[in-house]
Amino acid sequence: MHEPRPPTAPGTQPAEADRLRDLLRSPAYQRALVFSALIGVPVSLAAFWFLAGLHELEHLVWADLPAGLGWDTPPWWWPLPLLTLAGIAVGLVVRHLPGAGGHVPAAGLHSPGLPLAALPGVVLAALASLPLGAALGPEAPLIALGGGLALLFARLARAPVTSQSTALVEAAGAAAALPAIFGNPLVGAVILIEVAGVGGPRLFAVMLPALLSSGIGSLVFTGFGRWTGLSTGDLSLTLGVPSPRLDAGDVFWSVPIAVALGLVLHLVLGTGRLTAVFVSRRPVARTTVCALAAGVCAAVYSLAADRSPTDVASSGQATLAQLADDPHAWGVGALVAVLLCKAAAYALCLGSLRGGPVFPALFLGGAVGVLLAPLPGLGVVPGLAAGMAAAAAAALRLPVSSAVLVVLVMGSAEMTPVVIIAAVVGFATAQLLPPGRTVPPLGQHAGAPADSTPEAPSGPPERG
Repeated sequence: MHEPRPPTAPGTQPAEADRLRDLLRSPAYQRALVFSALIGVPVSLAAFWFLAGLHELEHLVWADLPAGLGWDTPPWWWPLPLLTLAGIAVGLVVRHLPGAGGHVPAAGLHSPGLPLAALPGVVLAALASLPLGAALGPEAPLIALGGGLALLFARLARAPVTSQSTALVEAAGAAAALPAIFGNPLVGAVILIEVAGVGGPRLFAVMLPALLSSGIGSLVFTGFGRWTGLSTGDLSLTLGVPSPRLDAGDVFWSVPIAVALGLVLHLVLGTGRLTAVFVSRRPVARTTVCALAAGVCAAVYSLAADRSPTDVASSGQATLAQLADDPHAWGVGALVAVLLCKAAAYALCLGSLRGGPVFPALFLGGAVGVLLAPLPGLGVVPGLAAGMAAAAAAALRLPVSSAVLVVLVMGSAEMTPVVIIAAVVGFATAQLLPPGRTVPPLGQHAGAPADSTPEAPSGPPERG
């Protein structure tokens, strides 16, 4: 006969399992799961049209208009008027609309949580920033848009609203909006879980609705994209060089590359935070100045490297795909020039315009990896993988999400050991450095005391 099982002590693993079982049996949580699946359809459709609109506008501004004027590629001065216009528009949104256009990118990614009144400003600021040349990605506006729309639909459906249900619905909506840009529903769910910073039963409580809604959203994006023929520009890489077997040299070099990128990205993000403090006191004028300065970075790069200014004046998504497809097409001078100019433009845009920090960080890391690939024992593909993982983890402070993202984007598990090592080392390096200035709260602008220390915004902790 088996001996009776002793009673479970409070706080031990079986108690956590019992809490999770009770949660899954709860009718309120089961309704939240069903609603998460349903909400994934309208939210992902809205996100599809938002991303497709951004993609079409960017193609119009940077390809169709220059071609119509007789240029094969945009001339070197092309970013200057466009980013000036972006700065004026974003500055007006920040000053006059609720929510100040969304979270400042220099503060990193946030869990959804903006009020519904802020959504028009978020959309307008993103439309003004991203197609006109901001060195930022679309993921932060998508998180805000998905979470806000999910909450709006919940209210229209007269679903019971509590603090817990609101958090679950917003997380599910944000997860439904993200698969289009990362090319995989798993990435969006993992990012939101890590951003939320929850554990134990709370981890599963957030994970299940987010994962379910993310999968539904991915199905909608795939089917709707094929039906309309429109592209949302998802992040996927086709490697133009063979992927080698990992050896000791690849693993060895991934550590110093990750340390160096951790230091560089910490400096870039710190400069972005200083830019945000500078801009917060006079948002219209100073946002315009910073956006124009980012345009100057793109113009200088174009003149120095004799390449298109879009290498700098963009999120870096398309340029990273070109780099991975044909890394040998970039000379050492062009790689050094794009790294210096892109990093400067990225720092300026992080503190002044609106978007997300993921894509430019991935590009900077990938470019560093390709630049250092000639090191003895290091290959192009391992260098690319280690650079992207370290840069993403250092910029986002989300090591698990960064590793998962890079492995899935590269479409192969062969580089996983290097990716994990680089992500952990890059994250640890950035975390151990002094945090620097705090990004001003949303809506703070002219009139703030010059030496004041703004309070941190309420809600989940900032990442990045």
